[in-house]
Amino acid sequence: MCGRYTIFTDAAALAARFHAYVPPSLLAPSYNAAPSQGLPTILSANPYVITVSGWGLRPEWADDWRDLTPLIHARAETVATKPFFRQAFRTKRCLVLADGFYEWQRTGKSKVPYRITLKTNEPFAFAGIWSLVHDAQRRPWSTFAIITTAANRLVAPIHHRMPVILHPQDEATWLNQETSPAQAQACLKPFPAHLLHISMVSPKVNSPTYNTPDLLQRVTSDTPEGTPHGQEAAPEAGLLFPASALT
Repeated sequence: MCGRYTIFTDAAALAARFHAYVPPSLLAPSYNAAPSQGLPTILSANPYVITVSGWGLRPEWADDWRDLTPLIHARAETVATKPFFRQAFRTKRCLVLADGFYEWQRTGKSKVPYRITLKTNEPFAFAGIWSLVHDAQRRPWSTFAIITTAANRLVAPIHHRMPVILHPQDEATWLNQETSPAQAQACLKPFPAHLLHISMVSPKVNSPTYNTPDLLQRVTSDTPEGTPHGQEAAPEAGLLFPASALT
C-alpha cells in the first residue's frame, strides 16, 4: 500500500501550489521515493515552509525510540486510537508532497507495478503524521508516516488499500493545530476514482535504488524490459529539521 511514490515537481511549482517557502537547494527530484529517505513535507508546526522529513515515523514518547521499528503507514480507521500514532494525530499532522504513487498487482507469482497520478498531473498531498526526534548528537529531525484508507474503485483491483490524498480544500484543515480530531478524521476518505489516472510502469521500480525518469514511462505487458542497472543509493533519512519550521 504505497511503499513507493514520486515527487519530482520543481521547487517553484511546489511553492506556488502549496503557498509555502522552499529553502534553497533543499529538494531533489525522486522518481522512486522509498522508506528511510528524506522527502518533502509541510508540518503543522509551520504550514508555510516545505521541509525534508524522514519516511518512517519514530514516536516522541518512547524512552528509547531507537529500539522501535519506524512505521511508514498508519491506518485511517485506527490512527486516532493506536498508542503509536494517537499523539501525533492530535497535534502533529503534516502534508506529504507527491505527484504520483506506485502500487503492485499480484499476478501469479509476480507483481506488476502501476503508477497512479491525478488526471491533471498536478502535485498533491498525502495526509501524514509526524514526530520530532533527535539523533545521537541531539540534533532534531522530523519523521513521518502516510495515512492509508480503503481503496477506491480504480485502485481496488490492484490493492485493497491506498494512501489518503487530501482534497486541496482540506489541506489547511488538516494542518491546523486547532482542528478537532473529528474534523481531522473527516478528511481521511478515499480520493475520487474519476480524478485519478493509472498506468502500468517498468518493474525497474522494484529496486529502491533505481531512481531515474524512465520509471515514469507507461509500459504494456508486451513491452520488453531490461534488467535494472545499478544506481547510487538514495539519500538516507535523518536530515536536520530546519529551525525555521519550529518558529
